[in-house]
Amino acid sequence: MADQDIEDAVSRALSDAPQRNFRETVDLAINLRDLDLNDPANRVDESVVLPSGTGQETRIVVFAEGETGVRAEDVADQVLSSDDLEDLGDDQDAAKDLAEATDFFVAEASMMQDIGRLLGTVLGPRGKMPTPLQPDDDVVDVVNRMKNTVQLRSRDRRTFHTRVGAEDMNAEDIADNIDTILRRLHGSLEKGPLNVDSVYVKTTMGPAERVA
Repeated sequence: MADQDIEDAVSRALSDAPQRNFRETVDLAINLRDLDLNDPANRVDESVVLPSGTGQETRIVVFAEGETGVRAEDVADQVLSSDDLEDLGDDQDAAKDLAEATDFFVAEASMMQDIGRLLGTVLGPRGKMPTPLQPDDDVVDVVNRMKNTVQLRSRDRRTFHTRVGAEDMNAEDIADNIDTILRRLHGSLEKGPLNVDSVYVKTTMGPAERVA
């Protein structure tokens, strides 16, 4: 269960958010300190499965063939074959559009080399190279898990954001998500919590409330 202070901050962020005519996300803003982010080894790059889900649709594209591709069609937003991959390699604009519209990619391990060759320059800089699917992995399980996954990625910036829920989720569930993210973040930093300057939670258009 999340810290009560986190839940209180989430409750304030939800109650203070002005009414909008769309469903707002709830986001976490994380500010780092005492880190040389010019050194890639110090950057945050973590995938975190949220215990209460993201509250939003997560678009997942799978590169797969044969039986794996057939099974993936039941859970993924799009399944692409080797022929589709070759077509994307010949159409960089289409590849960029796909990368921007997709949250996560999954690919059979046997296709990773071709993906790197054909799409590496598009997916790599966006931090969207596929998660390799090993022969023993169940594509359905992997995709379903990714639907509740968010990415913590600082790149070279001290301040970065990640999604932690949606405005119609309850404060306790969002607080549990935040608690999970902070635990992972602290574990990934050289000095743990000492490398975190501040953390704020807010809805898309609402005021920010300090969490830590």
